[in-house]
Amino acid sequence: MRIGELATRTGVSVRALRYYEEQGLLTSTRSNGGQRHYGDMAADRVHLIQMLYAAGLSSKTILDLLPCVDAKVTTPQSRATLNGERERIDEQITRLIEVRDRLDAVIALSLNPANGCTTADAVTAAA
Repeated sequence: MRIGELATRTGVSVRALRYYEEQGLLTSTRSNGGQRHYGDMAADRVHLIQMLYAAGLSSKTILDLLPCVDAKVTTPQSRATLNGERERIDEQITRLIEVRDRLDAVIALSLNPANGCTTADAVTAAA
């Protein structure tokens, strides 16, 4: 399939697909006219890449893991990488929960007139 069709099938921009290729995450063959052509499994690969990016993995980390994915074999190094990424994500989740809790506290304070905050609703009602 050509790059435009792959982009349509996956919902990923043509530019992103070119980037994936530049990073070595995705491969294509070229026609005599220089057009990219992707194999039948390219859409699955793009979905995997998107999922790993969404999990916060870098291009380099994804590139390091893809041979294990393709071979359906894990190594001590790939497991260590995955565990390290999981720990990093857990730390991010902890920080995000702390930020959300602080935001909840600010929201609660902003709704309490004793704190000197006037809500837009109160200003509108008074007018």
